[in-house]
Amino acid sequence: MAAPVARTAFRKAINLPGTPIAAGINHAARAPADPHHAEGYGSSPRSDVTQVPRWSSRLSTSNGVLSARSGINTLPSAGSPRFFSSTPRELQASPRETTSVPDFSGYRAKSTDKAKTFSYFMVGSMGLIAASGAKSLVSDFLASMGASSDVLALAKVEVDMNSIPEGKNAIIKWRGKPVFVRHRTKEEIDEANAVDISKLRDPQKDSDRAKRPEWLVMLGVCTHLGCVPIGEAGDYGGWYCPCHGSHYDISGRARKGPAPLNLEVPEYDFNDGENKLIIG
Repeated sequence: MAAPVARTAFRKAINLPGTPIAAGINHAARAPADPHHAEGYGSSPRSDVTQVPRWSSRLSTSNGVLSARSGINTLPSAGSPRFFSSTPRELQASPRETTSVPDFSGYRAKSTDKAKTFSYFMVGSMGLIAASGAKSLVSDFLASMGASSDVLALAKVEVDMNSIPEGKNAIIKWRGKPVFVRHRTKEEIDEANAVDISKLRDPQKDSDRAKRPEWLVMLGVCTHLGCVPIGEAGDYGGWYCPCHGSHYDISGRARKGPAPLNLEVPEYDFNDGENKLIIG
């Protein structure tokens, strides 16, 4: 049969409000006789010499369990005496005490439907305000990217066709560039149509360059280096650029010199009611 195993239980002393008891004090001991006190013990020897000491801190063994106890002086209490224990089991805090949550029931809404309605209203209002602000911001940004009023005023130019006689040129300023407007004669139209476009460096029919045969509208900018050609000059009776010797015919097509392309034709239209040419 195996020998019993001794178990040890430990109890911790706790200082509560009062006077702590130091270890090693014998509670069964009596003070010696003192003539200054009224007990009348006199000079007789101590009366507790034969008594078994009762220590404040003592060890005891019971059923193979070694126990340690310490006494504590506490303040008096009304009614029944107070008892304190510091065993490991009682020192462990219960889960209810450590995980307890304050009661917020007084702050909670009485009706969840009302709270949801208020939340939806606030979310919708904030979304509407954010969308309105974004729309205003985008509108202002796009407006700043657009052309100013003075630029829009020059976007189109009206030319009175009655002021340009047949066989003559007019130079109009449009968007900072010169525009050649030629009122051509029938002979000039026939001459432009008689050209073999297969021999041109930039092949283009006269009908593709003029919406109406008698009216030719072109940008007065040389396609070589941007010079302004001279009208009714050159080897082909059209326009001539004296800067580098480019020659254009009566349809504004490059025929000779370093110019690689024909003179550019801008966007234009006719206003027959007022007999005006609208460029732009």
